[in-house]
Amino acid sequence: METLKGTIAETIFRNEENGYTVALFEADNEVITVTGTFATDVAGETLEIFGKRINHTKYGEQFQAEMYTIILPSSLDQIENYLGSGLIKGIGKYTAKKIVELFKEDTFDIIQKHPERLMEIEGIGEKKADMIAKSFSEQADLKEIMMFLQDHEISIGYSVNIYKQYGKNTISVILENPYRLSEDIYGIGFKLSDKIAASLGVEKNSPYRISSGVRYLLTEYAARGHSYVPYSVLLNSVAELLEISCDIAEDELRNMAFTEKVHIETVRDETAVYYMPYHMAEVCVCRDLINLSAVDFNMDEESVHHYLEEIEAEASIILSDKQRKAVFQSIINGITVITGGPGTGKTTIIHSIIKIFEKMKKKVLLCAPTGRAARRMSESTGREAKTVHRMLEYAYGEDESNLTFNKNEESPLDGDVVIVDEMSMVDIILMSNLLKAIKKGTRLILVGDVDQLPSVGAGNVLSDIINSNVFKTVRLDTIFRQSAGSMIVQNAHSINKGFMPVYNKKDTDFFFMRESSTEDIIELIIDLYCTRLPLKYGLDSVKDIQILSPMKKGDLGVIELNKRIQEAINPPSRLKKEKSSGNYIFRVGDKVMQVKNNYRTEWKSCGDDGNAITGEGIYNGDIGYIVFIDETEQEVTVQFDEEREVTYPFSQLDELILAYATTVHKSQGSEFPVILMPVVWGPPMLLTRNLLYTAITRAKQLVVLTGMEKYLQSMIDNDKIDKRYSALDYRLSQALATYRLLTEGIIEI
Repeated sequence: METLKGTIAETIFRNEENGYTVALFEADNEVITVTGTFATDVAGETLEIFGKRINHTKYGEQFQAEMYTIILPSSLDQIENYLGSGLIKGIGKYTAKKIVELFKEDTFDIIQKHPERLMEIEGIGEKKADMIAKSFSEQADLKEIMMFLQDHEISIGYSVNIYKQYGKNTISVILENPYRLSEDIYGIGFKLSDKIAASLGVEKNSPYRISSGVRYLLTEYAARGHSYVPYSVLLNSVAELLEISCDIAEDELRNMAFTEKVHIETVRDETAVYYMPYHMAEVCVCRDLINLSAVDFNMDEESVHHYLEEIEAEASIILSDKQRKAVFQSIINGITVITGGPGTGKTTIIHSIIKIFEKMKKKVLLCAPTGRAARRMSESTGREAKTVHRMLEYAYGEDESNLTFNKNEESPLDGDVVIVDEMSMVDIILMSNLLKAIKKGTRLILVGDVDQLPSVGAGNVLSDIINSNVFKTVRLDTIFRQSAGSMIVQNAHSINKGFMPVYNKKDTDFFFMRESSTEDIIELIIDLYCTRLPLKYGLDSVKDIQILSPMKKGDLGVIELNKRIQEAINPPSRLKKEKSSGNYIFRVGDKVMQVKNNYRTEWKSCGDDGNAITGEGIYNGDIGYIVFIDETEQEVTVQFDEEREVTYPFSQLDELILAYATTVHKSQGSEFPVILMPVVWGPPMLLTRNLLYTAITRAKQLVVLTGMEKYLQSMIDNDKIDKRYSALDYRLSQALATYRLLTEGIIEI
């Protein structure tokens, strides 16, 4: 790492949001352009900068600052220039000259310790002297804070975010509890906080450290889908992570339970530890589902059958017995679950349910967990469908990162019926917020494919609701005529039953192409993606073909596949701007995916009347295309759904990944014309039957698998779904048993 000492002569560009700065830096023997993140505008400051030189293709040689320290000037000329630079409020160039002439080398000491002496200068009164002293103190605080943070190897970017969060209290906050960083600052996890804590001398057995480690592990388990963690599993994990004894970990865990930071209870003969938000969500979901299901609508069965006959006649369709049962149960019950694979008529059932409720003058609300799933629902029903978040009217509390919903117990949804599609993707926290907003007497209809991968977030909601046997559930298993000709649909059901798919039949839509070596598989995927499939089927590679992989890493993981496809389909060009960020180089024309829900990101589009439309919200899984990269403004513009444009500052590019290839998990809730997927060896926990099933059911027109058949067979044989620690089914069963005992008078409250 190279070091430069000198002065910031001029700030060329500064982004006030993230501190990114381009400036001219005067060192001893040269003037060079410096780029990097700085907490404040450092024009006129004397700095020691640590970083490296790079040759920018457009702007020539630059120095990328990775760390810096501010050096207070020492010569009289430097002191005068510093005071007159505009950094210190109340001092201009003329006043700076007068102050230095009077106090000389003692100038800084006078301002800091004896600011009342500034009134010896003509034109400076008591108010102005106080302003100068306060401004100088703030600058000194900032210098001290930035040096403190960088002494503990905290990057400039994180240092800026930390200073914005805590301000002048930064050092005292971190010294008191460095683990607050992992809770308050996005991107700083427990391990970085623990490293900082160690450098500050925090002991291994510190309660702060153990408590933070427990929270970290519980949230890590939640990120892997678990609502709780078995007591013994958590204790061992804490002891291993923190390198402490189980006894010490257990003492702090009990203290956390006493102070209600965690909840401990017995579930199915094992002791479970919940992080409080997940425990509250699971309990509330159980309570609210039971309450909704307890309503008796006193529906006349003959009237319902009459409605069924009417809609069949109007639509010239004949519903199967299972379809009629699904519609019937949805009309008469407070809660109904409808589950089934592709081609089993779920869309027809939703149509029929909506029409009957409209005949009954009931208001129906439609929603799905993702933007793409909601749009598909709108297209298939011809009615408005929203994301669950949008329907609940997401908002923010005093804390900018604290997502809340305007629709809740106090302001419930205005609807008589709520239909949720793609229920397999709904996690326990989202389900809890949805149920809070549904008033008693509203019918709730849950539609989804329980055999798909479960939600990315914590919980096993759809599966638990079905397994509890508490609510009316209709399983659809008949493939209807319009889907029967598709090998995609037939093979999906075959795979789900544990049978090998049928492929490579002439004029069908399901193919398996054999290759054994990794490089041969990659070359075949590139050839199919870029040339063979577009030529044969008249496809647009980027828009119509989606590569799926079970893995992120490895030669056939999505990171490497994206790089190889990008090289082939969108190579570097002097005519295309690009920006490097994380694992990727983003280039104009690239296909990208949003990888986190960002409800505050603004988008704009052009309405049918030519007027601009604006809105907020880009969601995890949304796919778009880079249309512009502005190096001066440090921004990337992405177009989603061929209409909404979003501008990302460079500092926000961690929300995007290349999306020529994506994981099967990220594809949930989406459909693509063509799916192309490698079938190779991988960890058994990833290569499962339901992952393969989920992947091929994303395709509307064509599936092409490539690799070795033995791995296809092993995926189909591997029907062991990774166990999730959740207890919603247990709670629902217990609640139903208690309810029956109460209604039968066997027990009393």
